[in-house]
Amino acid sequence: MKTIRNRVAALGAVMLLGSTTGAGAHMPQVLPSAFDTGQRDHVTVQATFGEDAFVPEIAMRDAPFALVLPDGSAGPVGPITYMRDLAIFEADLKTPGTYRITSGQRLGRKGTMFRVDGKWVMGGEDGKPPAGATPVAVQSTTLADAYVTRGQPSNAALKPRNQGLEIQPITHPSSIAAGSDAAFVLLFDGKPLGGTDVTLFRAAGNHDGRKVAAQLKSDAAGKFTLKPDDAGDYLILVRHRTTAPTGAETPYRSYTYTLAFDAA
Repeated sequence: MKTIRNRVAALGAVMLLGSTTGAGAHMPQVLPSAFDTGQRDHVTVQATFGEDAFVPEIAMRDAPFALVLPDGSAGPVGPITYMRDLAIFEADLKTPGTYRITSGQRLGRKGTMFRVDGKWVMGGEDGKPPAGATPVAVQSTTLADAYVTRGQPSNAALKPRNQGLEIQPITHPSSIAAGSDAAFVLLFDGKPLGGTDVTLFRAAGNHDGRKVAAQLKSDAAGKFTLKPDDAGDYLILVRHRTTAPTGAETPYRSYTYTLAFDAA
């Protein structure tokens, strides 16, 4: 019984704080019913946590869902319906342009990780820390974004928040095409974040066994380039652990960010 409890606790910690590689851990995700709506004036959005891209497992609750309008101002989303595996809401696209659909920064549960030789590690199944490890209190912080365009694309909604972990598209999301490079910049608190792992997941990989489309690191300027080989939906995942802001409930935070897009 003790072994089972410890395994459950370890799995829970991985889900909440993420693995060191990004694979095999639950990811926050928002998926609109369309990324390019033509002239349709709304999209339906599902929000979930899942180990695989766009496969709902746990409904995203307590998230400050919001819409960034084509002029860069903030807007609301429709009423949220919570199911066991996902949350669903509508977002109105009243004017032409590009919108950001976002979960907003969501603080999760607190847990303990360990630092060994400057690296983050989890505890073993027996609950004991690795040899020579220093226990560190960490709180998870998740954020999921997607961009939707009605009619002609615009750029104001692409501007970074300059808070926490995020990706700023350099290639407009509505212009991403299969077989072509798409450029992005990884930011933390508005500053470039270099040398950080970036993983690209394919929705089609849930069927053909090629779930991971690319794994790379951001360069010293925070920039990275992806080339989706096939048309379809993709999810970029980045994780970053660092000291928490002043006044936070734990000394460290584990940030997880995803950006959903489609390649035409």
